[in-house]
Amino acid sequence: MAKEKVVLAYSGGLDTTATIPWLKETYGYDVVCCCVNVGQESELDGLSERASLSGASKLYIMDVVDEFADDYIVPVVQADAVYEDKYLLGTSMARPLIAKKLVEVARKEGAVAICHGATGKGNDQVRFELGIKALAPDIKIIAPWRCNDTWKMKSRDDEIAYCKAHGIDLPFSADSSYSRDRNLWHISHEGLELENPANEPNYDHLLVLGVTPEKAPDKPEYVTMTFEGGVPKSINGEEMKVSDIIRKLNVLGGKHGIGIVDIVENRVVGMKSRGVYETPGGTILMAAHQQLEELILDRATMEVKKNIANKYAQVIYEGKWFTPLREALQAFVVSTQKYVTGTVKFKLYKGNIIRAGSTSPYSLYSESLASFTTGDLYDHHDAEGFITLFGLPLKVRAMRLQQVKEQQNNL
Repeated sequence: MAKEKVVLAYSGGLDTTATIPWLKETYGYDVVCCCVNVGQESELDGLSERASLSGASKLYIMDVVDEFADDYIVPVVQADAVYEDKYLLGTSMARPLIAKKLVEVARKEGAVAICHGATGKGNDQVRFELGIKALAPDIKIIAPWRCNDTWKMKSRDDEIAYCKAHGIDLPFSADSSYSRDRNLWHISHEGLELENPANEPNYDHLLVLGVTPEKAPDKPEYVTMTFEGGVPKSINGEEMKVSDIIRKLNVLGGKHGIGIVDIVENRVVGMKSRGVYETPGGTILMAAHQQLEELILDRATMEVKKNIANKYAQVIYEGKWFTPLREALQAFVVSTQKYVTGTVKFKLYKGNIIRAGSTSPYSLYSESLASFTTGDLYDHHDAEGFITLFGLPLKVRAMRLQQVKEQQNNL
């Protein structure tokens, strides 16, 4: 009789490698590994051999970088969604896509379970599992780090010893470093000195994608971008697909010390955590998009869109990508992007994105209206009647308070 199958979210690292013999030993499953490449730049060469040596029956390596860029990053950029005003949702966006691909492999393989290596303290367990539940409610979810009765490993040394005991002697190091998550959009850093908010980050040791503003070039660099319908199309006159635009902006932003954020954020599971995020290209792309939107969106739409952006960021952060609410919020955002077409220019200089002009055929900015001269569309005297009506509630209230005060004084 064939064994039941489990699909394991596999990175090739120590944690997920140790999970392979643990799943076989604990559940008797046939383990199918799935590595979803969202641009983490991890070394994929030899991954298949490593999975096989560890006891997996099969390995899927899925390159979804373009899908990540087009279907996950672009909607978040269009929404201007930033969690707690600082975090550009790099990990949050990638997890639902990974969950979707794990489900696809599970369906193809007829698996009864999906296993992930997220810890019981983090946000990723929520994001993975909400995605899986939304797409495959019948599939069992296994999280080893929450299986206290059967997962006895508490450290990297424990995991290395466990692997060796099961005939897996791979070159894993016991050295501890930052806990990192990388994809096309960003890289996050947690652990070591960052665990104490009183400590300044050791940026010389920490940074991967760029340099600090102090070490950035002394000369600014101008960049021009175009958008069509809220989607980035070109950099400095060269048209590219979205994923390549982000790669190019990552290089430019990293060079000039853009997008380094040190934040204490509120996790979904109720605790605060401190981390440093590098999002050089994403920070530039978000700023460029907002620069263009300011020309095009009317005041009322922008006001509502800011509220939508905050809610959208919270929904994504909490792992609720595959929900009616996210789809409804996205429908509003999409409707606002119809005319977000044009060109933006800015310069990068020592951590700053400095605006240098923007144009759009759909710009609502009117030089004749905005100037101090009187044009045909605006008569200065019209403002007097407007202010009278606009301020009427304030005047009525003040008059009433005066009357009450006079009555009290006459008693």
